[in-house]
Amino acid sequence: MVVFAGQGDPHRSLSLLWRADAPPPKRGGPGPKPRLSVDAIVSAAVALADEEGMAALSMRAVGDRLGRTAMALYTYVPGKSELLDLMYDAVHAELPTAYPESAPDNWRAPLTTWAGDVLEFYVRHPWVLQVSQARPVLGPHEYAGLDTLITLLRATGLAAGVVRRLVGTLFPFVRGSAQTVADARLAATATGSSDAEWWAARSSALLELVPDFAERFPAVSGLEAEGPVEPYPDPAPDADMPYLEREARETFRVGLGVLLDGIEAARVRRP
Repeated sequence: MVVFAGQGDPHRSLSLLWRADAPPPKRGGPGPKPRLSVDAIVSAAVALADEEGMAALSMRAVGDRLGRTAMALYTYVPGKSELLDLMYDAVHAELPTAYPESAPDNWRAPLTTWAGDVLEFYVRHPWVLQVSQARPVLGPHEYAGLDTLITLLRATGLAAGVVRRLVGTLFPFVRGSAQTVADARLAATATGSSDAEWWAARSSALLELVPDFAERFPAVSGLEAEGPVEPYPDPAPDADMPYLEREARETFRVGLGVLLDGIEAARVRRP
């Protein structure tokens, strides 16, 4: 399920994101109920999405978590569209915004750390991956994350135009890797079969039904015949980790290394 951000009223959404004109908290009435706030509503919504997924998100469900009706929330957040923007931007506050070791002669290590930080961020909040990048939220924490990556890339000395394209390369690369990890964690529960069971059943059936597989797909078969992939680095991933997640994380590590090699090559070629 793909969700597009920025679907609420532009002025009201941006006012909430930047806390430009947040309404004052309502006076407490009789009883022990705590006062509501935008931050409390967003925190409850994030916890709900983390635990139950985007499909479970509704104003009513968030209200239930806070012991309030959905109508009580509308005083602070106009609707679900604005709430989604607030949630998306709020969780981005978890990302580091500074890598002090970054410098023209030491740009690779900070970029590697940044990519790992963002990967784990997405894995912690897999619902974020359902928010399309086609329409940015335009919130302060989203901008802080963008500013951080640009700062790291400018340390390479590459031209601004190249840096713009690298931003557009690195974010989708990390998101794609995180999506595979998130899917791997969900697959066994959602389908009722482990990775090993799935591959064993499908592989045997494929070999039986397509005996000329190697002749029809020589590149695929040739790559497999050349030998196993490189062993996992030391320390090896947790043996209890789903196979697909282990592979996704290793693919992320190797792929990131190749991308950074490409950045180094571009630095060497630059005027």
